[in-house]
Amino acid sequence: MRLTDREIWAALHGIVFGGLLLLGFSAAVGGLWSLRREHMADEGVTIRVRRLVNGLWALAGFAWIAVITGTWIIYPWYTQEGGAQAALHRSPSTSGWDTFGMEWKAHLAWMAPVLVTAAAAVVGHFRDELAEADRRPVRRALIALLAIAFVATAAAGVLGALVTKQAAVR
Repeated sequence: MRLTDREIWAALHGIVFGGLLLLGFSAAVGGLWSLRREHMADEGVTIRVRRLVNGLWALAGFAWIAVITGTWIIYPWYTQEGGAQAALHRSPSTSGWDTFGMEWKAHLAWMAPVLVTAAAAVVGHFRDELAEADRRPVRRALIALLAIAFVATAAAGVLGALVTKQAAVR
């Protein structure tokens, strides 16, 4: 099996960076959900918060890499003359994917790195204090932020897969 350069970039973008991003959300939410001082010693809180901060910044990095490679490497291949976008236009059954699929995917995807970066910054700011009982609303807000980022990532991934199924980058 041989892959073209474009297919390799598409696989890196969607499967590697996007896949790691989707998997990382569960780890981040689990880390925030279980971060309670009453369940562990002070040293345990410090270790888990450090792991959570590092994990969220890594997650933000994957989100930025996925969106940047999608926007500036893969998306132009769809829009170039004779590209996949032209193939979507030629068929009446797929012409809607050009506007709905590609445009929504491109705009929706940018929410994820912004929201994950915000979550990483908030966790980095509060650090050990985030494990306190009175910070439960902050933890819940961070979980909601990550849930919104997950939904944006999943929706962009599904739209990307559907567009690729209709008109693959070659």
